[in-house]
Amino acid sequence: MLTEKEYQERLDRVAALREKLADNLSGSLVSNPALAEELNSQIDDLVSAAVAGDEARPVPPDRGLAALVGLGPDAARSLGETLTSNGVAPYDDQVNSERIVAVGDLYYLYQHDQIGVFRVVQKLKELFESGAVRLSSGPGAYALYQFDRRDVLRYTRKDRIEAYRRVLGYGRGLGSAQSRPNTDFHMLFGHFVNQVTLFWRDKRISDVIRERAIDPSFGSIAVVRRAGLDLRNNLKFTSFGHLNVMRVELMQVLDECFKILGSEDVIDLFGADNAWDVVDEVLIRYFDERLQSSPRQRMAVTGREVLRWLAGPHILETGRGEFEAMLMNIAEPAEEWLTSAQAMSLARRSGSDRVLPWEQLGQSGVASPVAERSPLTVPPRAGARPPAYPRRNGMGTYRGGAPGRRVTLR
Repeated sequence: MLTEKEYQERLDRVAALREKLADNLSGSLVSNPALAEELNSQIDDLVSAAVAGDEARPVPPDRGLAALVGLGPDAARSLGETLTSNGVAPYDDQVNSERIVAVGDLYYLYQHDQIGVFRVVQKLKELFESGAVRLSSGPGAYALYQFDRRDVLRYTRKDRIEAYRRVLGYGRGLGSAQSRPNTDFHMLFGHFVNQVTLFWRDKRISDVIRERAIDPSFGSIAVVRRAGLDLRNNLKFTSFGHLNVMRVELMQVLDECFKILGSEDVIDLFGADNAWDVVDEVLIRYFDERLQSSPRQRMAVTGREVLRWLAGPHILETGRGEFEAMLMNIAEPAEEWLTSAQAMSLARRSGSDRVLPWEQLGQSGVASPVAERSPLTVPPRAGARPPAYPRRNGMGTYRGGAPGRRVTLR
């Protein structure tokens, strides 16, 4: 630990060094902004090395308290002789990357679950057991038998839904073991993706219309970093528990499902070319659903890439050049995720919202999910009797019913 006098002298010397370099290189810094970033980066490295050396110095057992209050033979004669600290470890550094990767895999699984992959295999298993399809002893039939036998050892569909609710906030009700659902995830995730796409959009515009295309001063990495840190901190507390084990098991189940759907006898049964064609055929034939396989699957792949990027230390990079180089890895995935989500009305593109206030989380924002429409219902007033005959207005027809029941707009 440093004394208060040494601590203040170091800060003054660092400030004087920055001022002296800026004064001597003022002409070069104007024409070459990257030089200023490099100088500041080297000075920051020197300061970090000095702070690390301070932490290794021996410290009195009382951490300098006796000297500060004036007790004992080592009592300080002035405030400058007392010991002080450089601070504690930054909050945003203390994140386990494995847990963020697990959230990325769970998001990947959720999107495939929404497509209907698990429902398709379950339906195929029911048809196989009832003898309603021409499957007997082929590789797909045998894999279906094994899939059914292992079912009792796996997490159930209810466990999956509760995990999605607890970690990602998707669905309804409470999360696993009656836990609090993470309703802020989609808002923060969409906000971060929006800021990444806005940053690269600004960067491309800068490269076209500015005189110095290599000048990296257009666009703010601080806004992107803040959006990423908000999302990562949100996932920090929702990724505990059985998530890591569950996602490993479910990834194995998903792989097994596609091996069944891609089996030769199953593909021949539906006249398909690959496993995804089997999924689409079963969803159309037996569930009568509109297909959303393509955008959902791309959201799964690109969303997982974005979350995996957050699991690394790239978001804490302070150098602009290094940060842009790392951020380029998710530039296209972020744009593709936003385009797919926008096409499905799950997110909207923002051109001006740079900051997402905490008070708006879960209420409104740049990427709030669009709720599914429910049937229009008009609850009766207290003590009111339902109409004895149909009554029309500009919206439709109100039909009567028993007292206390809803009056449905048809």
